[in-house]
Amino acid sequence: MGTLVKITVYAPTADDAREAFRAGFDRIQALDDTLSDYKPESELSRITDRAAGHPVRIGDDLFTVLSAAQALAEETDGAFDVTEGPVVRLWRDARRTGRVPDAEALAAARARSGFRHLHLDAKDHTVMFDMPAMALDVGAIGKGYAASEALEVIARRGIHSALVAISGDLAFSNAPPGQRGWRIQVHSDDPRAIGVPSTLELTNAAVSTSGASEQHLDAGGRRYSHVIEPASGMGLVNDITVTVVAPHGLDADGLDTAASVLGCARGLALIDSHRATAGLIIEKMNGSVTASTSAGFRKLVRLER
Repeated sequence: MGTLVKITVYAPTADDAREAFRAGFDRIQALDDTLSDYKPESELSRITDRAAGHPVRIGDDLFTVLSAAQALAEETDGAFDVTEGPVVRLWRDARRTGRVPDAEALAAARARSGFRHLHLDAKDHTVMFDMPAMALDVGAIGKGYAASEALEVIARRGIHSALVAISGDLAFSNAPPGQRGWRIQVHSDDPRAIGVPSTLELTNAAVSTSGASEQHLDAGGRRYSHVIEPASGMGLVNDITVTVVAPHGLDADGLDTAASVLGCARGLALIDSHRATAGLIIEKMNGSVTASTSAGFRKLVRLER
C-alpha cells in the first residue's frame, strides 16, 4: 500500500513474539496483494478493466472495504470517494514533477470518476463499473482496515497487547504491561496553546490521522494536500489535520479523510454521528492554530483523566 508497517507486541516468549509478527505481517501482505493500487497484479487493479459494464465477483476483503467506502460516500454525498483513482494518479505525478495537474487532464480524469458509477451486489459479492477506464484507490480506507485485521490475527495467537502502525493508521489492543494504555500522539502542537492534550492513553481502538504534513505539493505559492476534494478534483489547500479514534481502523481511516474534505463543522458532525468515535481537527491559518473537538473526543479526554 505504498508505506511502511511497524508491529509492536508484548508476548510471553521470543518465539511467541516471532509467531505474532509473522501472522501480522502475513495478513498485511495478503491485504496488500488485494488492495494496493500500486501493484498491477493486485485484485483491486485487476478488476479495473474486467468490471466495466458487467459484474465481477470479488473476495471478502475487497468487498468489505468497498462496501464501507460506498456507505461513507453515500453518507457524505461524495466527499469520500474511492473511484477517484484517475485523479489521484494525476496528483501523484504532480508531486513528482512539482507542477499542478493540467486542467484538461484533470477534467478527463474526473469524467472517469464518481462513486455512483460503482455498483456492488451484496448477494453475489460482485462489483461493476458504469464505464471503462475507471480506477479505484482505497488508500484512504484500506490501511486502517489492514491495521485492525493484522491486530486480529495477532490476538488469535494469544497476544492481547499489541500495536500495528501502517503510516498514520494505528490499531492496538490491551495496554502494555504496567501501563494504563498505549501512549498515542494525537497532535504535535503546544497543548497549552490549543487546550488539547497532545498524547492520549488508549486501549482497544484504532486511530487515523489525515493531513498535508507528509504528502503535499508546493506550487505557485500554495500547498496542495494529497487529500483530494472529489467535487473539484483539487488537492485541499486549507491546512487541516484530522485525527479520528474509532473501534476499528476501517471506520477511523475513512472518517479522517471525509472530515478533511467536509471541513471542521460538518466533519465533526459526521464523526459524532458514528458510535464510539472521537475526532480532533487542527486548523492553521495566518500563524494561528485552532483545535476543534467532537463530543466524543471531549468525553474521551474526560474519561482519560
